[in-house]
Amino acid sequence: MQTAQFEHAIENILRRDRRFDPQAYLFLKDSLDFTLKRASEGNGGQPRHVSGKELLIGFRDLALQEFGPMAGTLMSEWGLQDTRNVGEMVFLLIDEQMFGKQDSDTLEDFEDIYDFHEAFTLPFTPKSRLETSDRN
Repeated sequence: MQTAQFEHAIENILRRDRRFDPQAYLFLKDSLDFTLKRASEGNGGQPRHVSGKELLIGFRDLALQEFGPMAGTLMSEWGLQDTRNVGEMVFLLIDEQMFGKQDSDTLEDFEDIYDFHEAFTLPFTPKSRLETSDRN
């Protein structure tokens, strides 16, 4: 997929739907690449289609790896509140023929896979003193 072609697709999307920051789409593309690479490594090097859940797990893992404690803040700044929002971006990119889909793929595949707060904020929240003293 050509970078200029992908950026043009984002521009087309933003003309009709401005809910999500352009950077969110670029990160989603990186997440798909990351997830596809991971899936092919687990499939004897053979590429394969990834499910919505697999993409969301790759999205989360790459965000934590790339952005660390800022992941939750970035998601919020980009207009992403939950996993369904990621699915909505996926389907906007499918409409632009940037991402492919199988007939069985639906937006519902992206609903309630994980909580954004738990995924992006809690890993970096220090344990409270009360929690620590309870263990002693």
